[in-house]
Amino acid sequence: MKKQVTVALLLVAGAAQAQSRLDLIQQQQTLRVCTTGDYKPYSFLRSDGNYEGLDISMAQSLAASLGAKVAWVPTTWKTLSADFVARQCDIALGGVSVTLKRQKIAWFARPLGTDGKIPLVRCEDKARYQTIEQINRREVRVIEPAGGTNEAFVHSHLPQATLQLAENTIIFQQLADKKADVMITDASEAQFQQQHYPSLCAINPDKPMQYGEKAYMLPRDDMSWKLYVDQWLHLATATGEYAAIQKEWLGTAP
Repeated sequence: MKKQVTVALLLVAGAAQAQSRLDLIQQQQTLRVCTTGDYKPYSFLRSDGNYEGLDISMAQSLAASLGAKVAWVPTTWKTLSADFVARQCDIALGGVSVTLKRQKIAWFARPLGTDGKIPLVRCEDKARYQTIEQINRREVRVIEPAGGTNEAFVHSHLPQATLQLAENTIIFQQLADKKADVMITDASEAQFQQQHYPSLCAINPDKPMQYGEKAYMLPRDDMSWKLYVDQWLHLATATGEYAAIQKEWLGTAP
C-alpha cells in the first residue's frame, strides 16, 4: 500500500513538473509579462507603444535566458492581482511591492531590495509635510494612483487627509502646479521624479514611514519556475548585470 501511494505521489509530482511555466515558456518561446507601464523608472509605456524601464530591461533579460520573446500584458494597479491570475501572466513586474494581500494569490521571487513610503511635496512646503501628523489633516490634498499600495497607505495612515485619485503619469505635474499637496510613494520613485521636476522634493528618503520590499510576482505553486527566476536573479546580481541596469535607470548601484 505504501509503495502504491509513493508511486501515485511521484506520478502527480511528475505531472505537475511537466506543466511548469518553465517548460511552457521554453516550448512556446513566449514570456507573458504583466506590467502597468506608468511607474518610472521601473515600467513606462512610451507614446510609440514600446515599454522602457529598469524592470522592463530585466524582463527582456529573463526572456533571453529562456530563448523566448516578451509578450507584454497591460494592467493597472487596481486590477494587477486579478489580471495576473485571469490573464495567466508568467510574471508581473514594474515596481511591484510585496504585500500579504498579493501573497494570497501569488508567489514572489527573491526581493530586489528594500523601499518604503515617503512624502513627495513641493520643495517650498518641505517643512509642512514631514510627518504623518502634519499630513493627516482634511485641508491637505493627497494625490495617488488608484488601487496600489500608495492608496492603501493613505487609507490606513492618513484617513483625515483629502484623497485625490489620478493617473500616475500626471500626478507629478499636478503637484508642481499646486493642484495637490502631497504624494505618498516609494522612496525610489520620489527620488527619481524629483530629478525631473525641480520644484518637487522627496522627504526623508532614508527614513521611510513604512517598510517595503520590491519583487517580481510569480504564479503560485510552481516551484520549478520560482527556482529558475530566483537563480536568474542571483546570477544577474552576482555578475553585475542588475547593477548596470539599475545604474542606467536610477543612477545608483544596489
